[in-house]
Amino acid sequence: MKTREKTNPQINDLISFLKKASRENGVNLWQDIAYNLERPRKNYAEVNISKINRYAAAGETIIVPGKVLGTGIIENAVYVAALDFSSSANDKILSANGECMTIKDLVLKNPKGSHIRILR
Repeated sequence: MKTREKTNPQINDLISFLKKASRENGVNLWQDIAYNLERPRKNYAEVNISKINRYAAAGETIIVPGKVLGTGIIENAVYVAALDFSSSANDKILSANGECMTIKDLVLKNPKGSHIRILR
């Protein structure tokens, strides 16, 4: 079976960046996120704000290997890193005094990957 490569150069760059960060820091978390992003786009995670509110404590860092959607409410200030955010999800996270960032920003901020929860 022939394997297909991603056509989006930004996704390819992110995957190689995550694999490199995993090797350099000895952290399997970044390798796991890269593996999730190598799958077909239709299998990317789509996480609603309500799920983040249910599983994240105040001040916790969450990573979503996909898109964050704006359905639901969020009560705690959380730091969320994802591939993409809907505009309503971005507004709701920021209004709860949280922070939205890219996955690459999170790797640069926390290269050891400590105290991060993955939501799929």
